[in-house]
Amino acid sequence: MPRLSIKIRGIVQGVGFRPFIYNLATELNLTGWVNNSSQGVFIEAEGEQTTLDTFITRIQQENPPHSRIQTLETHWLSPVGYETFNIRESTTGEKTTLVLPDLATCSDCLAELFAPNNRRYHYPFINCTHCGPRYSIIKALPYDRPQTTMAHFTLCEQCQQEYENPRNRRFHAQPNACKQCGPQLQFWETTGEVTETQYGALLKTVAELREGKILAVKGLGGFHLMVMAENEEAVKQLRQRKQRPDKPFAVMYPSLEAVKADCLVSEGEAALLESAEAPIVLLRKQRDIPGVAPQNPNLGVMLPYTPLHHLLMAELAVPVVATSGNFTNEPICIEEQEALTRLQGIADGFLVHNRPIVRPVDDSIVRVMGGKPALMRRARGYAPLPLSGANNGQSEAILAVGAHLKNTVAFATPASPDSRIFLSQHIGDLETPQAFAAFEETIESFGQLYELHPEVIACDAHPDYLSTQYAKQLGGKIIPVQHHLAHVYGSLGEHHLLDKTVLGVAWDGTGYGLDGTVWGGEFLRVSGASWERVAHLRRFPLVGGDRASKEPRRSALGLLYARFGEELWEKAALQPFLNPFTPQELSLLRQSLQRNINTVLTSSVGRAFDGIASLLNLCQRSSFEGQAAMALEFVIEGGVVDRYPVEITETTPLEIDWNPWLAGILGDIAQGIPSGVIAAKFHNSLIDSIAAIAQKIEIDTLILTGGCFQNQYLTETTIQTLKQQGITPYWNTQTPPNDGSIALGQAIYAQLKS
Repeated sequence: MPRLSIKIRGIVQGVGFRPFIYNLATELNLTGWVNNSSQGVFIEAEGEQTTLDTFITRIQQENPPHSRIQTLETHWLSPVGYETFNIRESTTGEKTTLVLPDLATCSDCLAELFAPNNRRYHYPFINCTHCGPRYSIIKALPYDRPQTTMAHFTLCEQCQQEYENPRNRRFHAQPNACKQCGPQLQFWETTGEVTETQYGALLKTVAELREGKILAVKGLGGFHLMVMAENEEAVKQLRQRKQRPDKPFAVMYPSLEAVKADCLVSEGEAALLESAEAPIVLLRKQRDIPGVAPQNPNLGVMLPYTPLHHLLMAELAVPVVATSGNFTNEPICIEEQEALTRLQGIADGFLVHNRPIVRPVDDSIVRVMGGKPALMRRARGYAPLPLSGANNGQSEAILAVGAHLKNTVAFATPASPDSRIFLSQHIGDLETPQAFAAFEETIESFGQLYELHPEVIACDAHPDYLSTQYAKQLGGKIIPVQHHLAHVYGSLGEHHLLDKTVLGVAWDGTGYGLDGTVWGGEFLRVSGASWERVAHLRRFPLVGGDRASKEPRRSALGLLYARFGEELWEKAALQPFLNPFTPQELSLLRQSLQRNINTVLTSSVGRAFDGIASLLNLCQRSSFEGQAAMALEFVIEGGVVDRYPVEITETTPLEIDWNPWLAGILGDIAQGIPSGVIAAKFHNSLIDSIAAIAQKIEIDTLILTGGCFQNQYLTETTIQTLKQQGITPYWNTQTPPNDGSIALGQAIYAQLKS
């Protein structure tokens, strides 16, 4: 009887793969062994050739639900006479196997959690090989208990028996535990005093929430700050303490039925909410909860995804705000003493546990666009699964350090079977020392996990980005990547289009332009490692540079000055648009524009959105990125098919002239046309401009990427328009259209250039 050697790479650890192989081999009367290694799962099996052929087929057809086989290699060998089939100890070596993201509680564990006769009844850390923590607890590969934060929890006799039994769904479930041997809850007062433990700590949390208190709750990848969603005063207090005046909060609901009472939920959106990834899903509101998502027709909704959340929500039976446990612009807290210090001014109490978290992992955010789930923030449930890169025989490890806002980092591993690129979880904006420290820790942690020592560092071309400065301190070969080019390459990699000539439409707020201006309304023709800027939005001045990103009124002023020049200050019809400024501010800004001091030119569509939102008096100052653009999207009046004229200036590169739009908008405002109609016409004009450039460039494959394409109306209507013209559009789905995908694009470009 022949011996068959099988090497399987992919998501094959932490998903019950070895017991699946053991049980299948036993059923087929095969002998041999299976084990985990740092590269994946290795198998040797002896038996009849036809049976071994069946074995291979069934491995590929019946593998566990959360596993993913990327490669399966087989070699026929001479038999050695195995007598039984065994599960062997794990082996080490080169680290290439994939780490599974954290998974939401499965139905089997949920049933046990609420079964009074089960020994894990009401135990908030119940899990099995189909669910529970993975990425947030693993320290090193292969994925075995000693390599996780569960190492210091000694299994009791019953848990040990489950752990060692290949026919049990908790066989080698690394976080396996129970009330006797596993992690425990405590309730801490703001002084750090422990006043309740175990289930009593959870019940105290419920009581405090019902009294209107703000509670910090340690979950899977960090802390949430929670308040009762219906308690308007408590929500207001949370906004004040967290320094988050306007940005929407996410809400956790006790059940899908409760979500449907407040929001419109499609079949696809319901599937996302109940999936193992369990992201926050942006849904259309049917009922407003005051203060939670002000001036926003959508609500970010999630269902309980850990046993702790299930128990909390079962006791509360009503929705709660569940927002990241941090101050604005700081990373999420993951350790209880850290939370006690950093959240001291926000939380009225702390529900903590003693299972350490290795790395912060925020909740992911998904919005269905163009009929497909599209990630707006890629973190829990999705990271750190890899994406395919440029298969060009790369021999050096690459680190891509990402952008300044919505930062992620990426590692491209050398000589992997599919040139895979590991994209980290969302890190956030690198605007505080805490956020930059989290950025450094993520790079170090991920590098240690896969024992990567990058020789090539890809970074943004902006010399002042903290991530760029960090890259230059590392040494090695530095490859700067223009911001919008990284957007396009990230999308090309996601959609496996690296061998095609594609027109990338990269629209966002700002990005360092290679001509010394601020880009953001770009059309880039890309073919392999070659690219060309073929068109962009006509430039206009931004007064104050980066300050303009937080003050839409400055973008409006730049547009008006570019059109009217010095007449702006005297024209009576234009004076209302200057009212957002004080006379003193206007005097200084006028001098800046006249003398070109602290003023930059920009082609940014994101800043154009800001300017139009200001002219319509929807937003003059923003407290979070994208606030003005969101206001402009949300005010759109449905059914409007009118648009402003589109004019393309035949220069090199081509220019989209915004003058006809601005003239039309000012005329409509003067005539009292509703803001919703003007907003719709503006969006329709932007869409027409994309179609017009695509026709002139004569490319039939087009990428839509950049932060502006988080806008559902813009994205979906552009997709429809392009399809009608016979152009195939692609848009971000597996990675965010915003700067969360920049690191991926940097890594792919570095692969092509290195």
